[in-house]
Amino acid sequence: MTCLKAVVILPTYNERNNIGSIIDALQAQFQHMRHDMHILVVDDNSPDGTADIVRLKQTDAKNANVHLLMGQKAGLGAAYIRGMMHSMDALKADVVFEMDADFSHKPEDVPRLMAALVEGADFVIGSRYVKGGSIPKEWGLLRRLNSLGGNIVGRYVAGLYGIRDCTAGFRAIRTPLLRKIVFEDLRVQGYAFQVALLHKAASLGATIREVPVDFIDRTEGESKLGISDIVEFILNAWWIRLHSSKTFIKFAIVGLSGVIVNLGVFTLLLQAGVNKYLASPISIEVSIITNFLLNNYWTFRWRRSQDHVRIKGLKFNMVSLVSLLVSYSTFVTLSMLFPETPPTVHQLAGIAPAMLINYFLNSYWTFKHAPGPGK
Repeated sequence: MTCLKAVVILPTYNERNNIGSIIDALQAQFQHMRHDMHILVVDDNSPDGTADIVRLKQTDAKNANVHLLMGQKAGLGAAYIRGMMHSMDALKADVVFEMDADFSHKPEDVPRLMAALVEGADFVIGSRYVKGGSIPKEWGLLRRLNSLGGNIVGRYVAGLYGIRDCTAGFRAIRTPLLRKIVFEDLRVQGYAFQVALLHKAASLGATIREVPVDFIDRTEGESKLGISDIVEFILNAWWIRLHSSKTFIKFAIVGLSGVIVNLGVFTLLLQAGVNKYLASPISIEVSIITNFLLNNYWTFRWRRSQDHVRIKGLKFNMVSLVSLLVSYSTFVTLSMLFPETPPTVHQLAGIAPAMLINYFLNSYWTFKHAPGPGK
């Protein structure tokens, strides 16, 4: 088995009561792992002396793999970006972990997340919302709604449909994937970083896997999540959605080219003497084929699909059959109601109502992105 260098990043602010214990607990797990494991504490100049505890730990030779990175308090995302950059550039890590320093994430789950990476994943999530995972039973209704609401926003607003725990803060990520990401483009500093990073990884075609974990409520210190973080999270999810509308724009461009192909073939068939009721479905099918090829190799090229191109082509034709029925019914109806109107006008009118149905069925079925195994 290949030995990987992994850095567990612990962002801290006023975690004096937890940091020493979490370092010891992680070191105990590292003893059973065949990898070069390190701990990087990214402290935001905690006034309670968190960094002093880390420095004290570093005086012990057995903690030579413990590192400390200081910085100004600017949010969870900013801390993780500092930690990831330091892990990649200074520590030359192959893998980085995101993990809370307050025992919300169990140190004994670190080997399980690492094993999922070794098995082929690029991005592993310690998930509370897949089978086998859990949230604390003592959570009140408001806390549960806040967590579930965040995941609903992440899945259905930001577009991370196949991922059950979009907001999880316990993750293992290969650094070759991180090196492809321009962190400044994520435009976030707080808790919204989690969804922004995950969305970017998915858009790059990363193999994403969710491993069930039990989330534990902290017993020491206070949660750092504030109203400003929630607002940033929601706004960022909508920004991601708006940014991803480029896919729809590409789909629309392909659709426009299909209109040109459709009308062009239809006109040629009419000129060749083909009956208009036969020329219409033939021209529609030709445009379906050209649309599929353009969408498969341009519009949705970045999506990692589990289906072979032939299966996607079959699905695309099935979706297009629905559009064809709508389009052809419109053509026939208009031809019967307005026989004096040029048939090309009726053909054009039949294309329009099927476009949205065509997009949503193809986007969420034919070219559905499969983030990776383990969902």
